[in-house]
Amino acid sequence: MKEEIGKLSKKDLEKLVLKAASMNKQFHDYLLVNYIDKEFGEQDLFEAAKADLNVLYQKSYKGSSAELRLANMLTACNKRIVEFGKVCKNKSLQMDLTLEVLQVPFSLSPAYYRTCFTKFNYQVYLLVKKAITLLRTKLHEDYYIQYASEINRYLVFLHEHSSHLDYVYDMPKTV
Repeated sequence: MKEEIGKLSKKDLEKLVLKAASMNKQFHDYLLVNYIDKEFGEQDLFEAAKADLNVLYQKSYKGSSAELRLANMLTACNKRIVEFGKVCKNKSLQMDLTLEVLQVPFSLSPAYYRTCFTKFNYQVYLLVKKAITLLRTKLHEDYYIQYASEINRYLVFLHEHSSHLDYVYDMPKTV
């Protein structure tokens, strides 16, 4: 197949790339960041992701309780962050999106964390775990100062209000 693609004319290759970019948003974004707009492409995608998150915050979700609806919202937000992370090389932008989403559940009353609807707790846990993983493995150590205090605040809160759940209990106390 590689040989056949090598035989295609430049005009045919251009058509194929344009067709693929129009059919697949991730491929379009990849082209934007790596070939078309290397300087501002990631920032443009970041702003688009933030706008998408704002739309997701306003959307109404299914669920029999506020906790379940919030859990579904957090799931949708996490999906959008994952989609952004697949294309974006700058992991600090991914961290910024993650921490922005985490502001929503941590602005709520601690009562949300003590209900029988643990799906909400689990989605918050996944986002905090994502932030910890980004900080420890994907970001340069210089970013530690910028992000560690906020993540530590979230960890303290989770341990105070949700440590009855094994996955929260097993989380580190600090990063």
